Amino acid sequence: MKYTQIRNATSIIEYANKRFLIDPLLAPKESYDGFAGTLNSHLKWPRVELPFSIEKILEVDAIIITHLHKDHFDDFACKYIPKKMQIFCQDSHDKKILESYGFKNIIVLCENTNYYDIKLSKTKGQHGTDDAIEKLKERLGEVCGIVFQHKSEKTLYLAGDTLWNRFVEESIEKYKPELLILSVGDAINLEHGSIIMGKTDLITVCKKIKDVKIIANHLEAVNHTCVTRDELKKFILDNKIDNNVLIPNDGDTCNI
Repeated sequence: MKYTQIRNATSIIEYANKRFLIDPLLAPKESYDGFAGTLNSHLKWPRVELPFSIEKILEVDAIIITHLHKDHFDDFACKYIPKKMQIFCQDSHDKKILESYGFKNIIVLCENTNYYDIKLSKTKGQHGTDDAIEKLKERLGEVCGIVFQHKSEKTLYLAGDTLWNRFVEESIEKYKPELLILSVGDAINLEHGSIIMGKTDLITVCKKIKDVKIIANHLEAVNHTCVTRDELKKFILDNKIDNNVLIPNDGDTCNI
């Protein structure tokens, strides 16, 4: 397996000889106004440029979109992704929206989706607290994670935009992943608090799974995240989990 950090949650996963582009945010730096009602809403985002050309980023076999928030699938992704590209999405609601944009080759993920000889399993997440979901249901919406399985690869769990909760814990217990990709930028809604994981969740996961490897992403690219890479590096050193956690810079590739 290879993991290439693009920006935010956007990444390329090379798994069992297939290349998956995850959650494409392809806009130039500072294309969008900050999310209203969130931390640093006065800042435009993306905060940084893409590390590669869009053409290079799109040299993949398939695209996985965990949910349709703009920092996971934006206007530039909609424009530049070929309409016949293989796309996986979380449900029929998202499929209908993607079809309305002209995409032709969409598969809705389930607990047993096969792509060639790779098994993709959709997992549940929650993009905020129970109170936040109740009051901001339309805004926060449904999200998912994905477990990748193949006989020649380690089991990989991409948790997606979720807090640490029973859904994540149940997925770990069910699939026993050896590798995790976690959104740990601690994005903040000013009224309801965190809507994704933060740095302390890394300790929780390391206690839950012995010898787990974690890739930390969703960092330093959108206005409402508050955890920096430097802060995270210090945190994992102070808590002696630096052998478990990888914090790739944009453009870095991790061979795992």
